Amino acid sequence: MTMNPQQYRPRSAIEPVPDDLDSAQAKLVYVFLESTGGATVEELGETLALKKLSVLSILNTLSSAGFVDRRANEYVVAN
Repeated sequence: MTMNPQQYRPRSAIEPVPDDLDSAQAKLVYVFLESTGGATVEELGETLALKKLSVLSILNTLSSAGFVDRRANEYVVAN
């Protein structure tokens, strides 16, 4: 599944990556979610070339730390 540009929800500014994030993959997922406004596990895996298991692990870590929330079938940066 390829996302077209119309599916992205652009934001006016991207917030800095939290200092607590040590993993490069966690930072990548966080920045992607911040810049797009949210994504499904499948979109993250396909766009970032990560396996589903890796994406789920990263999202679990980010969620447990309070950096992301799940809304319906998407993950978004927590406010």
